[in-house]
Order: sequence, then C-alpha cells, then structure tokens
Amino acid sequence: MTTRDRVDVVAAHHERVTVRAGDVFLKIDIDQERSNTEVAALNAAPIPTPNILWRAPPVLALAALPGRPLARLGEPSTASQQAWASAGSVVRVLHDAPLPTWSCRDHHDISSELDVTCEWIIANEVLPADLVRRNRRIAEAALRPWAPAFTHGDLQAEHVFVDGDDVTGVIDWSEASAGDAMYDLATMTIGHQDHLEAVVTGYGLDVDREVIRAWWSLRSLRGVRWLVEHGLDPFRSGCEVDVLKAQL
Repeated sequence: MTTRDRVDVVAAHHERVTVRAGDVFLKIDIDQERSNTEVAALNAAPIPTPNILWRAPPVLALAALPGRPLARLGEPSTASQQAWASAGSVVRVLHDAPLPTWSCRDHHDISSELDVTCEWIIANEVLPADLVRRNRRIAEAALRPWAPAFTHGDLQAEHVFVDGDDVTGVIDWSEASAGDAMYDLATMTIGHQDHLEAVVTGYGLDVDREVIRAWWSLRSLRGVRWLVEHGLDPFRSGCEVDVLKAQL
C-alpha cells in the first residue's frame, strides 16, 4: 500500500492533529488565530509552499509536496550536502522578503518564558539542574535585539521537502512572523549540527554561530517541557536531551 492509498496520522496532540489522506493533508486546529497565520504566510511567502485546497474551520486542507523531508530529528540525514545548501538558499530568499504584517514576540518575553521553563524542568526533576542551568547560560546569547526578517518560526528539517538536491517546498507555517533569522537557521540544523556549514554556504551571508548555538539550547529547553507536558519523549536518541548534552 502506498501513501496514495491510505490514511496516516502525521502528528497528534491535544492542540492539533494532522492527517494525510492520499495526496491531501488535513490540519485540524482549534486555534483559528494560528490557522489564520498559516494561511497568511502560505500566501505571502516567496518560496515554494503547499497549495491551499480548501478551508472549513477548524480544518485546513493542503496539497502534498513532492519529494521527502530534508531530515528528521533523531535520525541521520540521507540528503546530500547540496540539498542542505539549497535549503539555506531558499531560507535566504524568505528572510529577504518584505516583513509579514503580524508581529513577533519580543526577546524579553522569550527570556521570561525560558526562565519559567527552566524552573519547571528542575522542579519536576526532568533533567539535572546543572545541565539546565549551563544550557540556560548558553541560550543567553540568543536573547539580544535582532533585525526582524520574514521567518518561518518552526523551520525543522522535517518541514523542508527536497527532491534530489532541490527544495520542492516548505510546510507548517503557523508560527511564521517577523522574527530572528538565526532562529530559523538554528531550528533547521538542530540535531543535524554537522550540516550547518552547508546551510550557511547556501544562505550566502556570514552568520553568528554563537547565536545559532544559543538557539539550539533555547529551543531544546522549551521543547523538553512541551514534549513532557504532551506525553511525548524528549529522551529519544539524537533529540532534545541529547542536543542539550552535546552543547556542553
């Protein structure tokens, strides 16, 4: 049986569910503000994205993209270095685009949320306090003023589709905003740090690797709490906990 002949649950938790039915993705999201953002970003992004087939809240139907994900967190990437460089080039086009009309979160807000997250992880004995605190110090480098860019906001390698060396499109735009360009680059390479230089080559601009490393820590700390609260596992090989350990 091929993906054209079956229904698959792609992602499911108590915030939203994504189902693939043949060549159609059905995204069920009770938060219509988040869904509104996705639709607006899909229409505004100057890079390949899935076609919107229809929308009947709380469901958004999108056409499947050709190709396969650039990588998946916790698994070695089988994509070529040129594919990673192509992804960097596509992200640069996005970051150079006119800013979206909706705003991003201030870095001060992110800092406050991160402190609460770290306290929660330590209080619930999810991770050793020293590991959390040392990564919190690393994360500090990301919490600086930045020049806003049109950012995807959740640019996991799994959300970038490639066919050979070429990018066929980018999915999951519900977190798009005017944000920090380095966050997108960090999100795409988290757990795949060995591909960062290929991404930077394709991106075509010098990047602050210390800030990218800081976002690896920050995103992983936030991810640990979110995964635990949603009954998911941040301890899988190569995933958030392993990223935090590798940072040290």
